[in-house]
Amino acid sequence: MTDPLAASAAAPLAHHRMARFSARHRWWRPVLGTGFLAVACVLAAALVYGLGDALGAARGYPETPDGTVEFGPVTSTALDLLAIASAIPVVLLAVRWIGRRPAGTVSSVTGSLRWRWLGWCVLAALPVLAATTGVMLLLPTDDGPPARWAGWEVFGPALAMLVVLVPLQAAAEEYVFRGWLTQAVGAFFRSPWWALVPQALLFAAAHGWGTPWGFADLAVFAMVAGWLTVRTGGLEAAIGLHAVNNLLAFGLSAAVVDGLKNDDTAADAPWQLVAVDLVGIALYTAAVLWLARRRTPMVGEITPHPRTLALPSAQDRTVSVHPSEPGSAPAQATAPLAGPGASDTTRYDDLRPV
Repeated sequence: MTDPLAASAAAPLAHHRMARFSARHRWWRPVLGTGFLAVACVLAAALVYGLGDALGAARGYPETPDGTVEFGPVTSTALDLLAIASAIPVVLLAVRWIGRRPAGTVSSVTGSLRWRWLGWCVLAALPVLAATTGVMLLLPTDDGPPARWAGWEVFGPALAMLVVLVPLQAAAEEYVFRGWLTQAVGAFFRSPWWALVPQALLFAAAHGWGTPWGFADLAVFAMVAGWLTVRTGGLEAAIGLHAVNNLLAFGLSAAVVDGLKNDDTAADAPWQLVAVDLVGIALYTAAVLWLARRRTPMVGEITPHPRTLALPSAQDRTVSVHPSEPGSAPAQATAPLAGPGASDTTRYDDLRPV
């Protein structure tokens, strides 16, 4: 029986080391790609906002004092989510064009996103995060006007928009931080911890500075998401956690009057919310590891697709990896690995729970 944890052992490289997948890997490619990613993501987001403003002006929407178009909270939120989601094609382009490797290697060690495994991760996240969200709603809040139900005529369209765009926004952040950045640093360090810490700090910083508790919560979230990515060999577990978390948060905001106008983020969370959130993250992590040891994915979901990997080494050896049939042993390389990835098949030992 194969599972996501066995997949990582069967793959020639750990997920954080997949930048070295190509025989054309050079040390400067992750550095150049990171610079390209930073510039291209800003340009892609600016393009989304520019197109939105142009369409809004053409349709007669009012302008704000700073010259941008005032769409209202729902459409403005949709534009924000689309601007972040635009990072996905940028990451895939950087992997393919600058990294000179298949774009899918940023998704998982199989060379593609494992949709069935992603579905199981979403199912694991839903009850856990719904329960912790319910507990958060019961916590005492600051004095202020009571929240008022927005009504179905507002909440319905907003929820439909969120269901479509929030998963893309969450996935985009995972592709940037747990995908590209982790693999860019992992190209230089065999241990995953060197790759996980920088992306966690950058992820927390990208959400702004609110409270120390909020920053710590975001950093822990990013570390756990990164650890699950390396542990299971792909971004699916991180995307599932992130997408469900954000969908619940945005959904609650959309349910109340002017909720989507609130600029508060997870960085502004008080310690009470952080404590509950950390419990949810821990429960989700345990659920994912439990599922990963018990699910039998379809052929090709977990073990690498048939391909020949040309790994850079003194001998420039070639390693062929083939998918396992259900119930069979995980795929094995037909020749020993040589060069930079030679001992990477043991890279998960230092990540196993003690």
